[in-house]
Amino acid sequence: MNHDQSHALFTRAQTLLPGGVNSPVRAFKSVGGEPFFVKRADGPYLYDVDDNRYIDYVGSWGPMIVGHNHTAVRQAVKQAIGNGLSFGAPCEAEVTMAETLTRLVPSCEMVRMVNSGTEATLSAIRLARGATGRSRIVKFEGCYHGHGDSFLVKAGSGMLTLGVPTSPGVPAGLSELTLTLPYNDVEAATALFAEQGEHIAGLIIEPVVGNANCIPPREGYLQHLRALCTQYGTVLIFDEVMTGFRVALGGAQAHYGVTPDLTTFGKIIGGGMPVGAYGGRRELMAQISPAGPIYQAGTLSGNPVAMAAGLAMLELVQEPGFHDRLSASAARLCAGLEAAAADAGVAVTTTQVGAMFGLFFTDQKVETYAQATACDITAFNTFFHAMLERGVFLAPSAYEAGFLSSAHDDSIIDATLEAAREAFKVVKG
Repeated sequence: MNHDQSHALFTRAQTLLPGGVNSPVRAFKSVGGEPFFVKRADGPYLYDVDDNRYIDYVGSWGPMIVGHNHTAVRQAVKQAIGNGLSFGAPCEAEVTMAETLTRLVPSCEMVRMVNSGTEATLSAIRLARGATGRSRIVKFEGCYHGHGDSFLVKAGSGMLTLGVPTSPGVPAGLSELTLTLPYNDVEAATALFAEQGEHIAGLIIEPVVGNANCIPPREGYLQHLRALCTQYGTVLIFDEVMTGFRVALGGAQAHYGVTPDLTTFGKIIGGGMPVGAYGGRRELMAQISPAGPIYQAGTLSGNPVAMAAGLAMLELVQEPGFHDRLSASAARLCAGLEAAAADAGVAVTTTQVGAMFGLFFTDQKVETYAQATACDITAFNTFFHAMLERGVFLAPSAYEAGFLSSAHDDSIIDATLEAAREAFKVVKG
C-alpha cells in the first residue's frame, strides 16, 4: 500500500499537535509505524487520503454500530443542520432523546445530556460524592473512564497502551481518594468494602472491560458488586459508554440482569457526533442543578444536530433481531480467527459479548487485567501490521476491544478471515 500522503500529513501534524494526533492511541506508538489519515468512510470501510481501503473494526471506537455514514443518520443530520447548528436553549430533540433513553434503559428514570463520555463519568462521580457526602471512589485495573483526574490511576485504553499507570498533573491528594480493585476478583472487592465501605461514595466499572482489550465479567461478579454497594450505601455506576446499546439493546445491565444506580453513556447515542449522557434513579438525578445543589452544566449539551444523529441511530438498533444478528456475526468472526490461528500454529484466544470482541495472543482464557497484560504484545503488533497491509484495520493497540457493525456481513467477515490466515503465517514466521 502507498501511504505517501498520510506520511506527509503526519509530518505536518507532528509540528503542531502533541505527538501529531488529538488522541494518543491514534499515533500508532504502541504498534509502531505511522497512522493513516482518513478521507471518508462508508459501511464497513475506511478510505485513507492515499485511496487505500480498510475493513474497519474500530468503528470510531464504538459508535458506528450500523456502519459508517448510514443514510438514515446522515439524512437526520442534514435535516437538523437546516434549522441551525447550536441554540444554547432547550430543543425538542433533547426531550425525545431523554424519553428514548429512559424507555430503553429502565434503571435511568432521569437523564442529563452532556458532550462526551468523559464528561458523563466526571459528572456521575460528582453526583455520587454529593449525594453520599463521601469522598472516595472505587475503580478497576484496566478500566478507562475518560481522562478525569480521579480516573487516571491504573487506567486502561491509551494509558495502558503507552505504559503510563498514572499521569503527571494529577494531585496526590486526589489520586489517594481513588481506590483500585482487580477486575473479576470477588474476594478483593469484599475485603475492600469490609475495610472502607462506609467511606466509599461510588464504584464505577465497565461492566464488560473494553479498554484492556475485551474482558467479560465472570458469572455472578457484577451481581456481587451490586450487593456490596447496596450493603454499604455506595452508588453503583455502570460506565456503558462502550457497552450501551451495543452488547444488547438495554446495554450490559440488561444482558447480565444487574441494575446500577447510575449509568453513563456515549458513543452510539451520538450516532458519531460528540455526545454523552448520564442517568439513574430519580432521587439521585433530582440532586443535579437546577433541580438540586450539585452543579453541572454545558453550553452545547443537548445539541440539536447531535441529538438528531443519536435518535436516528437508536431507531435503527431497535429493529427486531438487530442485536442477535450482530452477536452471531461477532461469534462467527471470533471462531474463524481462532481456527485460522490454530492452523498457523499461533496461540490465540478470543472473547465476545454482543458486538464487542477481544483477540489475545495467549493460550489461556483471559478473565483478568493481569492475564491481558501478560499476552504476547510483539505478536499482536506483527499481526496488526500484517492485517493493515491486507486492508483490515484493527485498533492500534493490544489493549482495545474490537467492534462489529451491521454492515459487516458474511462477505466482509470472509474477507477478514482470509486476511487473518495470511497474517497469522507472518506472525509464525
